[in-house]
Amino acid sequence: MRILKMQSKFLDVFLESLEKFGALYGPVRRNGILTFDRVEKTSELEISDDHPMIPLKKLFHPKRFTMLHFNEKGFYPDYSMIEKRIIIGVHPCEIHGLLRLDEIFLKEPADPYYAGLRENSLIIGFSCMPTESSICKSAGTDIVEEGFDLFFVNLKEFYLVWVGSSRGHDMIYEREEFFEEDVSHDDIQKYIEWRNKRNKVFKTHIDFKSMPDIMELSHDSEVWDYFADKCLSCGQCSMVCPTCNCYNVTDVFDVTNETTGRRERVWDSCMFVDYSLVSGDHNFRAKRADRLKLWYTHKLKSFGSEYGSPGCIGCGRCVETCPVDINVLTVSQALTNREVPQK
Repeated sequence: MRILKMQSKFLDVFLESLEKFGALYGPVRRNGILTFDRVEKTSELEISDDHPMIPLKKLFHPKRFTMLHFNEKGFYPDYSMIEKRIIIGVHPCEIHGLLRLDEIFLKEPADPYYAGLRENSLIIGFSCMPTESSICKSAGTDIVEEGFDLFFVNLKEFYLVWVGSSRGHDMIYEREEFFEEDVSHDDIQKYIEWRNKRNKVFKTHIDFKSMPDIMELSHDSEVWDYFADKCLSCGQCSMVCPTCNCYNVTDVFDVTNETTGRRERVWDSCMFVDYSLVSGDHNFRAKRADRLKLWYTHKLKSFGSEYGSPGCIGCGRCVETCPVDINVLTVSQALTNREVPQK
């Protein structure tokens, strides 16, 4: 993998030169909330240590979209949302989240909507310092070696730039004069100092390697009933999680013609009470405790068993978002080294 150096003063001009590769997307403020969205100019971008409330998955697994249109003659897929684009300012854990989604949506038979968005998107990653909620070092997602086209590590007066694909090289060639091949010993030392400083910032830790066994042993733990009494079943944990991918599909018929309509896909959550409702009005996870157990078993055990990595990428969004303090930290702590709080 090629590593180059670029002076920080060239960043804005370089990013502006990339418009020929597609529409620009990245973290921006919308109504006071940091979110991934399309931008008209790079000055709108807010590249910082904070992460958007809704993760990168919204650009590849949209919250709601029309899959196809149908009439009495057949159906017609709708791929109108797929466009060439560049997504700027993606943190390492977000890239890992995208790699987890690749395992799900690109597995044969591949999801054509996700695959189309993935193929037509360039990823430009940026380093970040951890927040108080970050668990990415425990998850092994604080650094990234694949899944991006370019990756910038911010060392103040300059960036070290990892080139991760042939398309990344194409972007470099647009303003080749900005990039230096020679990385000095002092530059390397600054990078090492930055890594050491960042590693010391992490305040929390989860032993992800032991969690599959602990989850198996804790199947009947009183922990689940304790948290179930607090849980609101609001589904916020699922919506902000970069690897949650459940969705529902609904056919919507035109008001004026019952033979024509569209098929819509919309995010769903296993935390919703009607998620496991089946015909005959049977619900095999009507209890909140069962739904919580399912969600955390998937994040901390079963996803890793199938794909080799935990379903949690350590971004800390569930820690920040849950209104009743149920998250990977509090659950893992209750299952391991802490007594279950009294009701």
